[in-house]
Amino acid sequence: MCGIVGYVGKSDATDFLLQGLYRLEYRGYDSAGISLLRDDGVLERRRSVGRISNLESLVGQSTVQSRIGIGHTRWATHGAATVPNAHPHYGGHPQHGELADLALVHNGVIENYQELKQDLIQQGYCFQSETDTEVVAHLLHRTIAQMRIAGNFQPDSPIAHATALREVLGQLRGTYGIVVMFHGKPDFLLAARCGSPLVIGVGQGEQFIASDPAPLYGKTDKVITLVDHQIAIVTSRTIQVIQRDAGTIQPNIQVLAQCDDAHSCDGHEHFMHKEIYQQPEAIRNALRGRLDRDNATAKLGGLNLTAPQLRHIERLVLTGCGTSWHSALIGEYMIEEIARMPVEVEYASELRYRNPPVDKQTLVFGITQSGETADTLAALREMQRKGHPCLAICNNIGSSIAREADGGIYLHAGPEIGVASTKAFTSQIVVLGLLALYFGRMRHLGFEAGLRWIDALEQLADRVETALQTEEQIKQIAHEFKDATNFLYLGRNYLFPTALEGALKLKEISYIHAEGYPAAEMKHGPIALVDEHTPSVFLLSKGLVYDKIMSNLQEVKARGGPVIAVTDSIDSQLEKLADRIILVPSVPEPLQPIVSVVPLQLLAYHIALIRGCDVDKPRNLAKSVTVE
Repeated sequence: MCGIVGYVGKSDATDFLLQGLYRLEYRGYDSAGISLLRDDGVLERRRSVGRISNLESLVGQSTVQSRIGIGHTRWATHGAATVPNAHPHYGGHPQHGELADLALVHNGVIENYQELKQDLIQQGYCFQSETDTEVVAHLLHRTIAQMRIAGNFQPDSPIAHATALREVLGQLRGTYGIVVMFHGKPDFLLAARCGSPLVIGVGQGEQFIASDPAPLYGKTDKVITLVDHQIAIVTSRTIQVIQRDAGTIQPNIQVLAQCDDAHSCDGHEHFMHKEIYQQPEAIRNALRGRLDRDNATAKLGGLNLTAPQLRHIERLVLTGCGTSWHSALIGEYMIEEIARMPVEVEYASELRYRNPPVDKQTLVFGITQSGETADTLAALREMQRKGHPCLAICNNIGSSIAREADGGIYLHAGPEIGVASTKAFTSQIVVLGLLALYFGRMRHLGFEAGLRWIDALEQLADRVETALQTEEQIKQIAHEFKDATNFLYLGRNYLFPTALEGALKLKEISYIHAEGYPAAEMKHGPIALVDEHTPSVFLLSKGLVYDKIMSNLQEVKARGGPVIAVTDSIDSQLEKLADRIILVPSVPEPLQPIVSVVPLQLLAYHIALIRGCDVDKPRNLAKSVTVE
């Protein structure tokens, strides 16, 4: 959510800023803006509500060319999506006829902005927006003014500006990724980070700043990732990094793996559709090099814990948000069944504040696609403070959670651009399946049972490819139920969390209300919702609870509710009761969610498409949730 870009160099900044903002669209936003420095040293900005194409039209009307600039996509937290609330924000008194002294963009939330704002108002500052960000801009203007009066500010010194910014940051409570550009200063930008990611692309005679690497692909293959409490002074030729407690430090330049095709739909109409179809390959990537047939186990070298340390682990806590929380629920079932270890699943947003008693022999896993989810990062930090080893299951190499965790497992699913997660979800389940095998073989799981599990994992990608062949049938079902205003998703055992995920996908991109339940819980309230206009999607697999869920299905049919069945086996009873049946391949029950979720993803996609919704960028949502 929210995106930042910045440029200083030898080329026209506008091209990179707009292109970079387009590449950050997947993060979610409701307004956008850029600011440039004119040849006469005056700041000029363009801001608009809605899509970046609106901003591009505004910028096209301007004749300003500049070799330095900043840009931003905003996901509203403080104040509605309006032009005055859009970034960049000015610091100074331009409303009094004076020129703006600085332009600033910000990701994150300043928790104490109200008290800071009141203080600034009393000193004569006028606010043009409802945002917390404008407070930071005016605070920096005031600090520089105070330093000038005290005689300890050198106007031409980037270090003096960085010192002023550091003074301001010390007054803020909350999270921020900040980039600042100054009136009359065409030579440098300042960037600062605390809890909200920023990367600097290292070029030849030009430098790039962004909130994630996406805008940098094709521009440079060298990046510096800022960590918390660092300020960077970025000129066209140099990058100086200042650490709050260590002074000037040597920045760590890393190689950026190029993914030029990540931001192309590659023949698909939408990124979400492309990523649904990438799932077989993502599953193969998650398994590659991690299956050990000789010992019938998994190879997970990134855990950074020895075998004796792991054998002393008596309990796991899995924590995440949204789709990652759903995969954690499936992981709980798998690990408890296969490894016979107790597992607890916690919403990260609750775990960070709930302060539950956690035994010493507990290992915590944070599950996240982006590696920047604020609640998950905060939950892991809280558990680390209490002395628990904290590992990550993450897709984004070099992300905050990947760096701060004590170890972990990468998904290797490739960039996921669509806001509604698809391939990351199935890859997370695969990795949790590897964990179940790994811990199982360290405890009671026999050699032959381990090999059977490996066989099932190796066949999984082919089974998903078969499940993708249901798309034409699902298109017909989507047309039939596109006007429904409520959906119920029902499953038992491993397919209950899958029902939650299916309902979430439909809500996210079609804006149809949908709820997932354990099928047996229908009788305890939700059955009141069943009528002829409310489809129920039942997830079934041949197994221990098949007859039980068939009874639940009959209860819905008895009340006139239409039934869509997603199943790995069709019998005469199901043919009689279900209005529509989607057949998916049969796999071992713990892995059934991976094949069963595919038609649910496709159903959500096609219903949203028919209803004219923006599939890749649904309203109000963000890909990377970096605020509470």
